[in-house]
Amino acid sequence: MSKIRVGMFGINGHQIHELLADNERARCAAVAEIDKSLLPEAIQKDETVKYYDTFEEMVADEDIDLISLCSPVRKDQEEQALTALKDGKHVYSEKPGAFSDAKLDEIIKTAEENGVTFHDMAGTCFEEPFLTMKEIVQSGILGEIVQVYAQKSYPYHERRPQDDVTDGGLIRWVGVHATRFIEHTTGLKIDKIYSVETSHANPVEGGGMATAASVMMTLDNGAVGSMCINYLNHRTVGTWGNEHIRIWGTEGWIEATDGLQKTHMYLRDRDAGPLELKYPEAGAEKAYFEFILDNLIDGKPMPISLEDELHPLRAVIRAKENVLEKVK
Repeated sequence: MSKIRVGMFGINGHQIHELLADNERARCAAVAEIDKSLLPEAIQKDETVKYYDTFEEMVADEDIDLISLCSPVRKDQEEQALTALKDGKHVYSEKPGAFSDAKLDEIIKTAEENGVTFHDMAGTCFEEPFLTMKEIVQSGILGEIVQVYAQKSYPYHERRPQDDVTDGGLIRWVGVHATRFIEHTTGLKIDKIYSVETSHANPVEGGGMATAASVMMTLDNGAVGSMCINYLNHRTVGTWGNEHIRIWGTEGWIEATDGLQKTHMYLRDRDAGPLELKYPEAGAEKAYFEFILDNLIDGKPMPISLEDELHPLRAVIRAKENVLEKVK
């Protein structure tokens, strides 16, 4: 099969332009709502790339197989995804790909009816230390999982939207990483989920951006969990995102802390020390987009089911719906 022809719309988040600069199985066929100067040099010099003014013009292009959505207004992605799917195009969608369970169900159904695929950019945990932590959990050495804690902390900057529409808001935009930490590492699904959030210390007077949220949950095996999400990371930490995850079981616990730079395992009978990471190159060599290309071109199954891929998104959708209190 020839290369997958990709149309890229918007750059509000993690667009895949760098992945297409020198890709043996996919190429940039069209661009809309992206400043050409932000594209890799190889794409800028490619005279076959088409530049459109609007999403509607690009989606009508019959020479596009897949549209990568990183829309200027994230809420618009729901309808844009539906439009592209109905036109027979695959969709790769920046988080959050939907703002409600009902709309996500509609997107999935539309993809099935039109014989195409829909995926979120859900590669968060397909790198270390998550891959090794997942194997440890699956081995049973920790016993029955009883409690999980996840943290995702980003820096604040003045470009952060003061609304939930532009990027999805703190819980859906940032929190989905933490729900992936929990579900894709433990193999357990979040059952019930609730949150509280605050706009306290928002530097924009009268702004609507949440600065922090605390989330509580139950998991489908009876365990409990919590998440800390905020825009309070400081770059002196040394990592853009300050991530933590701890998984406690009846026979021991594991953790990755300080921006995932430090790992450790404690068992009932010994201090097992730092984790021996088995796949240090996984993230660099196998971006989630490459799994999608494997599936579309070679027919290989995705590493997780679509249900498992999208359930962390469902969890943050529900966490946002179940905000018990919002403090100003």
